[in-house]
Amino acid sequence: MTLLSITSILITVSALFAYVNYRTLKLPNTIGIMVCSLVFSLVLVLLGNHGYAEGERIASNIISQIEFDNTLLNGMLGFLLFAGAMHINLDDLLKRKWTIGLLASVGVITSMFLVAGGAYYLFQWFGYSVPFIYCLLFGSLISPTDPIAVMGILKTAGASKSLEIKIAGESLFNDGVAIVVFLAIFGMAVNGDAFDAQHIAILFVQEAFGGALFGFACGWLVLQMLKRVDNYQVEILLTLALVSGGSTAAAGLHLSAPIAVVVAGLMIGNHGRRDAMSNQTVQHLDTFWELIDEILNAVLFLIIGLEVMVLSLDLQLWIAGLVMAFMVLCARTLSVGIPVTLLRRFNREFHPHAVKILTWGGLRGGISVALALSIPAGPERDLIVAVTYVIVVFSILVQGLTIGKLVKATAVKSEAGDT
Repeated sequence: MTLLSITSILITVSALFAYVNYRTLKLPNTIGIMVCSLVFSLVLVLLGNHGYAEGERIASNIISQIEFDNTLLNGMLGFLLFAGAMHINLDDLLKRKWTIGLLASVGVITSMFLVAGGAYYLFQWFGYSVPFIYCLLFGSLISPTDPIAVMGILKTAGASKSLEIKIAGESLFNDGVAIVVFLAIFGMAVNGDAFDAQHIAILFVQEAFGGALFGFACGWLVLQMLKRVDNYQVEILLTLALVSGGSTAAAGLHLSAPIAVVVAGLMIGNHGRRDAMSNQTVQHLDTFWELIDEILNAVLFLIIGLEVMVLSLDLQLWIAGLVMAFMVLCARTLSVGIPVTLLRRFNREFHPHAVKILTWGGLRGGISVALALSIPAGPERDLIVAVTYVIVVFSILVQGLTIGKLVKATAVKSEAGDT
């Protein structure tokens, strides 16, 4: 089946599920599509178990050809991150730079070690023998919050601007940090590389800081071009080139493409709007990227739901995944609580329920699944992929559908406190 055929099928099914959700379920669009996709997948699996396997066979064949990890990490991710970063106010982000920086670095690494330690013993308790290095690999891919899932849900959660900036800012940047850590541990777990703190530090500086500088340079270059053009079609093409070309170039230079795209998106979304675009261009550009964001999110959450058909999930793995989901939330609470406590000691004010909201609002999504699927075939991979999938589905369905209620329940009359 050709790429065009697969794309056509995915967009068509996404549109149908979006319509069903709008007319019946009335859930947030991305969650509604994933629910429809999960139900559809489970129905096909049940029909297959009762002798009607043709539908499941065709659907599984389509899903197996998608290469979810490559499609998301090297394709859709850059466009989704850019679309999200464009709508983040840079001044608001800079005001909270220490909070976001600590959550995206210390928070992710702390969570990784906590999850790895808990997973090592929990896997043994469920009868699975998993080397600790693979538990660290699992911790590195499940610890970061997913900007795609987070920002999609925050649109309907009704969170305060301060809270939204913190959660969205953390999720945009912890992504690049987590991928760098994942690559370092991946080399030790899969390739047998020896632990080398200096190599990991150099890799981090090269990927993260190099990616940020590269994104700044690309964003600045496109910004200068935008200042010399007053045609929204050309300007939209320039932003498309910035994302696609910038992501490809960053990956080729072994820099963090996600961080590069986020930095470029912040520049275009802030300085570009103010200094280089007419009101007409801003309106067209916003509409274009909002549509890109909605379409890609719809397809992404559809694929997440359909992935259940190609996973070997027995009952014990479902139970293990749910227990792990609770453990990941506990690790998230501690990894958020430590930076918040440190910042409070430096007279930084926080919402009284900051840790609770940041914990429950830290959704896991497609990036965790994609990183798990990038692990080479083996018993550890099958286990990690299955457990990761259960955690992601739990995070999106349970946390995603209740974060709005939690925000409202913990709202305070005065927003003087910086959440």
